[in-house]
Amino acid sequence: MSKKKWIFTASAALLASAVILTACSTTSKDSSSTKETTTVQTSKLSTGDVTTTLDKVDNTKWLYNADDKVYYQIGISYAATPTDADQQTLSIFVPEAYMTAKDNGDGTYTCEVNPKGTVGNYTAESAPIVIPINTPGYSAMSALTAYSSDAATYTNEGFIYVSAGLRGRDSGAPGGVTDAKAAIRYIRYTADEIAGSTDSIFVYGMSGGGAQSAIIGSSGDSALYDDYLTEIGAVTGVSDAVAGVMAWCPVTSLDTADMAYEWNLGSSRTDLSEDEQTISDGLAEAYAEYINSLGLKDSDGNTLKLEKSDTGIYQAGSYYDYIKETIESSLNTFLANTTFPYDGSSTSSGGGMMGGGMPSGGMNISGLLSSIDSTKLQELIDAAGLDMDASQISTYSEDQIKELMSKIDISSLMGGAGPSGQAPSGAPSGQAPSGAPSGTESSEEATTSIEDVDNIQRTETTSSLDLTGTYNSAQEYIDALNAESEWVTYDEKTNTATITSVADFVKYLKPASKALAAFDALDKSQGENQLFGVDGTSIHWDSYVAEAAKGTDYEDDFATDLETTDSLGTDLTTRINMYSPLYYLASTSDGANSSNVASYWRIRTGINQGDTALSTEVNLALALENYGIEDVDFATVWGYGHTEAEITGNASENFIDWVNESLENSSK
Repeated sequence: MSKKKWIFTASAALLASAVILTACSTTSKDSSSTKETTTVQTSKLSTGDVTTTLDKVDNTKWLYNADDKVYYQIGISYAATPTDADQQTLSIFVPEAYMTAKDNGDGTYTCEVNPKGTVGNYTAESAPIVIPINTPGYSAMSALTAYSSDAATYTNEGFIYVSAGLRGRDSGAPGGVTDAKAAIRYIRYTADEIAGSTDSIFVYGMSGGGAQSAIIGSSGDSALYDDYLTEIGAVTGVSDAVAGVMAWCPVTSLDTADMAYEWNLGSSRTDLSEDEQTISDGLAEAYAEYINSLGLKDSDGNTLKLEKSDTGIYQAGSYYDYIKETIESSLNTFLANTTFPYDGSSTSSGGGMMGGGMPSGGMNISGLLSSIDSTKLQELIDAAGLDMDASQISTYSEDQIKELMSKIDISSLMGGAGPSGQAPSGAPSGQAPSGAPSGTESSEEATTSIEDVDNIQRTETTSSLDLTGTYNSAQEYIDALNAESEWVTYDEKTNTATITSVADFVKYLKPASKALAAFDALDKSQGENQLFGVDGTSIHWDSYVAEAAKGTDYEDDFATDLETTDSLGTDLTTRINMYSPLYYLASTSDGANSSNVASYWRIRTGINQGDTALSTEVNLALALENYGIEDVDFATVWGYGHTEAEITGNASENFIDWVNESLENSSK
């Protein structure tokens, strides 16, 4: 029997048949309805019910890195019948202290778990397991194929670091999340052979990686994935739920993302055709109907609603007020944490721009390089005199990638913008909040430049304000915000500000950076068009956009595409549900209480980003709280765009501190 157990918030009826329930459970009131949610403690696995042909980790094949004092294995298959045997593997990195090793004399070691080994506050049995989900634009992620010092960021803290290869959007949803679930199941299956607590698995990522992390965290053990997990030969009889999720700027809730985008950012669109304006307005109105049916509640138990307004589309009501207060809170947190004089270029509001430093282990540069036109990339490689094959980039080691990135300039292949996570974090000391991304001048004249990374198209600079100056006081900064019109009111005595409207904030700091429709593009050019396609094709998939497009030239194309089913015969509605956290969290959803939801959540978003509506992350945080999750740490970060936004400090360090704090509190 496995020596591990795990705890998740869930309905007891969902637990896998292979798990024996203990008699001990506690209940808590769900703030979103009258139903009860149950925290169920699951006991040891019945190994007779675990089904797989996969071998457990071979403890005679460990490798060792003496510099970082880490034992590791690479290329471990987590799928018995993989669709991509090279991609569907994982690598494990373990602190030396957790292992008792014998040198085999051939560069490998035979290791056993040392139960007395400790690193910091952790033992080999209590150490958390962290899994990065590095999938910008829902792209593929390759497992590490050689030792990476990125792992030491976490092993030095006593964590177990697992790098898992995941299929990308060209394999179609739900490939990426299915693979992550299979990898998590394998870790539990082989838990008695490796160090680490399977009670304490945390996933983390940014953008599309943050989105898939949120899906993994909300859909634990969902039956919707069963056929897909069976198809690749995942281990059965073990859970694929996780304990915690860290998501930076998660581009998620795709089921309603186009509606949310038009309701939140559509007011900033200009020069739309008559058909396009009809679609934009129709989506914004449909979003109000959706919100009013969702039943989200604030911390006081008040149901949040949208109401018709004299200006704009449903820009009134308690839900609108909640969004407006979120923006004001973000600005006021910025004012409270910023020392003046302040250099505005350190946090220039980047709209939809990407930048900042990914948490160590969080970059997927090889995946990003793989998304670039291989012919053009090969030309740069050849010109640099490097002996590399662009078509094999995803298999290269970290050192090879670093060498490549040091000798070629790939910005010309990406609309002049560097890859997500490439720019280093860190603002001038004593000025902007630590960890702020380097800024660039924001000018209305610069809106024609387009960034296309992982097939996600954004206007590179979108704000009409230039906030790159040095401000000697908070009042000077507020004056800069009000340069074109007065939309921010500032009280110097309390150092707090209010705004006139959400629309004004959008106009000046968060204008639309994606064409209509933001996720189901009318020309099928966005990454999500491929994500919900079949065999790498791009299709229309959003039924709300289809409804808004009725009577336009786009109507017939949408109607045809929405009938698409994948190779397992699954329709689009089901596949979209599988990629929508609120399907599992919202009390009004058919998927409510059908999964094991993670207990710990930390969500950070750059409030200025144009990649998704602000309501995306707000709704996720509210839905988690309404579901009964007590540990939801959510914040928006003023001045940031689409990046690993942090109010203060470093993203990696903050993530590590949060994991430690979550586990420390859970033990009290």
